[in-house]
Amino acid sequence: MPSPTPLPAQPPAAQEQLLSALSRSPLLSGLSPDELAVFARHLELHSYAAGACVMREGENGHAMYFVLSGEADLVRKHLELKPLKAGDSFGEMGLVAERPRAATITASTALELAVLPRAGWHALHHDDPQLACRFLQALVSSLGEELVAMTDRVGSLLSERSLPRRTQLEIRLGDGTLAVPTGTRVRGLLPDHVGDSPVVAALLDRKSVSLETRLFSDHLVEPLTTRDMEGRKIYRNSAALLLLEAAHTCAPELNLRIGRSLGGAAVVQVAGAHEPASLAARVNRAIRALVDADVPFRHEVWTVEEARAHFTEAGWDDAARGLRTARTATAPMVSCGALYAPSPGPLLPSTGCLRDACVTESEGDGLLLEFGDPIRRHLPAPEGELAAALDRDLPAPRTGGDMVKEHRGWLDAMKLTSVGAFNEQCIAGQLAQIIRISEGFHEKRIGRLADAIQRRRPELRIICIAGPSSSGKTTFIKRLSVQLQVNGMNPVSLSLDDYYVDRERTVKDEKGEYDFEAFEAIDYRLLQKHLSRLMAGETVRTARYDFKEGRSLAEGGRELRLGSDDVLMMEGIHGLNPRLLEGVGGEDEIFRVFIHPATTLRLDPLAEVNTADLRLLRRIVRDRHGRGYEAAESIRRWPSVRRGERLHIFPFLPNADAVFDSALVYEMSVLRVFADRYLLEVPQGHPSFATAYRLRNLLDRFVPLYPDHVPPTSILREFIGGSGFEY
Repeated sequence: MPSPTPLPAQPPAAQEQLLSALSRSPLLSGLSPDELAVFARHLELHSYAAGACVMREGENGHAMYFVLSGEADLVRKHLELKPLKAGDSFGEMGLVAERPRAATITASTALELAVLPRAGWHALHHDDPQLACRFLQALVSSLGEELVAMTDRVGSLLSERSLPRRTQLEIRLGDGTLAVPTGTRVRGLLPDHVGDSPVVAALLDRKSVSLETRLFSDHLVEPLTTRDMEGRKIYRNSAALLLLEAAHTCAPELNLRIGRSLGGAAVVQVAGAHEPASLAARVNRAIRALVDADVPFRHEVWTVEEARAHFTEAGWDDAARGLRTARTATAPMVSCGALYAPSPGPLLPSTGCLRDACVTESEGDGLLLEFGDPIRRHLPAPEGELAAALDRDLPAPRTGGDMVKEHRGWLDAMKLTSVGAFNEQCIAGQLAQIIRISEGFHEKRIGRLADAIQRRRPELRIICIAGPSSSGKTTFIKRLSVQLQVNGMNPVSLSLDDYYVDRERTVKDEKGEYDFEAFEAIDYRLLQKHLSRLMAGETVRTARYDFKEGRSLAEGGRELRLGSDDVLMMEGIHGLNPRLLEGVGGEDEIFRVFIHPATTLRLDPLAEVNTADLRLLRRIVRDRHGRGYEAAESIRRWPSVRRGERLHIFPFLPNADAVFDSALVYEMSVLRVFADRYLLEVPQGHPSFATAYRLRNLLDRFVPLYPDHVPPTSILREFIGGSGFEY
C-alpha cells in the first residue's frame, strides 16, 4: 500500500513543481496561484509502482485523485477504457456522493497521484468555503460536459435505429400470452430450468437468441435447454470461450485452439512449451476465478476492418483471413474478459453458468475441455468401459488414426489450414488442383486398404463396413470393390438391412417407438447361421426384408456361395459389434472398417467445422435432392440418428482394423450451392428452423463452388447427384 505524504511537508521546490502539475488539471486550471496553493494544502501524495492497483471496481471510496505523472489503465466490467495520464482526474463520485467505485484503476507505469480525501474536502469547506464552491462548480461543469459528450456518442451509435414504436408488447409463452414493456429482457420471461435441464438461451420465433436479448416486437418465446441439440452447442461454445479467456489470463505465452467435440468434452490443442498437468491446474484455477466472478458474456459489433486488425495483432490469422470474404461491413464479437473472439452465435448469460466446466490432461500434449453434467446427462451412451472409451476417445482411432494424420499433413503442406485460407485459394484459381489432390488422396487410401485386405488372404473371408449416417459408405464400398477386383478378389455384397426382424417384434426405445437401430432389431442368429454355412462352402438362400410390409423373409433373398476368390462384404450399423459375428469363424477371417468424415477446417481458435454438421448437410442435400425429403424433416430426425450412432457404432470403434476419413476439404463450398436453398425452405415456425438458420450462417463462411470439377466417382456425388456408380 502507498504511504500518503501531506503536501504541506514538501520542500518549496517540490511544492512549486507539484502546483505546476496540478495546474494541468482542467478542474483546477481556473484557480489563481494563491487559490491553488490553498487547495493543495488539503491534498496528500501517493506513489504507486507499475502494476499496482489504485482502486477496484465495486469497492467503497471516499477520495478523489489527480494524476501528477505516469500513466494508468482504466477498466470497467472487463472493458478497457481510455488510459489516464498527467492532468487527468478520477474518483469524483466517491468524494462527493460516496458511491462504490465504477472502474478498476491500475498503474501501467510508476504513478504519482495527488489525493483529495474526504477529510481534506471537509477541511477545505471549513477553511475556504468560496474556494470549495468554485471547485465544486468546476466539477459539476466537467461532469456535465462528459454527460453531453456521452449522449452524443450514444445518439450517433443509435442514429440508424428508430425508436420503438410501441411501449407494450404481446409475448406468446406456451399456451398463453403476456403483455410486457418494450425492451424487456428474454431472461425475465423464462424459468432457470425445465425439468433437470438448465435454460441456456431462448427461441425467439424459433431463432436462437441470448437470454439477455431485449424485446422490441411481438414474439413467440420458448426456452432452449441442454436437452436440445442447439442448446448443447450454445453451452459448448460458452465453455470454449471461458477456457480461452482463462488461458489468456494465466498462460498468455501459449496458443490454445478448441478442436473437435467428443460429445461430453472437446479436444484443446496447445502450441508452445508446457507441461500438461501443470497447465491444466493453472487453467482450472483461472476458470474457477472467472466462474466465481460471474463475468457476463458480452456481445459487441465491430467493423470488419477493426476486427481483422485486432485478430492480426493477436496472432489469430485464421479468424482474420476468414473475414476477408465477409459480406457485411460489421463483425459480431464476443468476450468475457480481455480476449475477443468471432461470435459463434448466442452464448450463456455469464461465466457463473459454467460451474461444471474444467480441463483435464489428454493424450499427447493437449488438454480436454470437459463440459460436465449439463451436457453429459443428455448424451446416450452404453454402460461401463465402452462409455468411458467413447467419452475420452482414447482407444478409438476416429480422430487420431494414420489417415487423419496424413490428411492433416497434406492440408498443412498446401497451407489449407482454415476456412479463410481455403477461400483465398479458391478465389486465386486453385480449386481444380485442390479437388484433384483431395480425390487422389481418397483413391490412394482405398487402394492401400485393398492391399491390406489382400495381405490377409486366403484366411480373410468377411469385410464388415460400418459408419454413422451420411459418411459415404455406399460410394466407398463401390470404390473399394473396384480396388479389390484389381487385386484379384471378387467382393460379394450382403446387407444387414435384409436381416431386420418383423416390425411387431422390433424392440422399442424409451419413448415407446420402434428402435430400428438397436442390435436386437437384427435377426442376428439367422445371420450367424447363414454366415457359418457360407464359410463352410455351402450355398445359402439369404434373407430379404420387406420394408413396405415390415416383414422378414428368412429365405427371400439371393442365393450366395463363396468361391475361393470371393470375399463377403457386409455393410450396416452393427458391423463393428463383435456380437454380430459371434461364433462365425475366427478373427483372422474378419476385417472391420469404420468410415466417417474426420478432418474439417478450422473457423477460428474458438471452433472448427463440426463433422456432425458436415454429415447433416450431406444428408439434407441427398434427401432433398435425390429422395424428395424436405430439409425440415431431415433435421427433425437428426437427434434420433445421432442417438443410434452413439449407442451402436462409436462404442465399438476400437474393434476397427482400419478407419477411412471420407471428408473432402472442398465439399462444404459445393454443398452450399444446394443446401442454402433447401435450408431456406424450412418455415420459421417449424421446430427445425433454429438448426436450419445456424447451418445457413455456417455455410456463409465458405465461398460457393459449383460441382463442375467434382469427378463422378467422388464420395460427394453420393449426396449431390451425378455419380458414375449405380446404387
